[in-house]
Amino acid sequence: MTDGLFTDDPPRLLGGRCDTCGHHHFPRLDDCPYCGAATVVDAVLSDHGTLWGWTTVTALPPGALGTVPYGFGVVELPEGLRVITRLALPDDSWTFGQRMRLRIAEIGADEDGVAVATWEFAP
Repeated sequence: MTDGLFTDDPPRLLGGRCDTCGHHHFPRLDDCPYCGAATVVDAVLSDHGTLWGWTTVTALPPGALGTVPYGFGVVELPEGLRVITRLALPDDSWTFGQRMRLRIAEIGADEDGVAVATWEFAP
């Protein structure tokens, strides 16, 4: 697990689910962002979803690791949650509703030479 956001084997996002209203959220918060209840429990989220929106990043943000271009978008999970995410390819052929699968990708090394990984979705 990396910083409580995801696991890498198998790749899964780690979020929360409110026991009061039933909504899922990511990343996990102590209080529900929908109803405000403090009844949030850990939830392992689905490893697949559908593409809802996208763009291509062509200039690296200041301080960011990795290389450009890469995709950036929104994937809707079966739980009804939309996750802002890196996309595996900077591709012009994305389509609304395209099936996507979660994977973990190394994007570079930090200043100490330690590999840095993040989640992304790929078709």
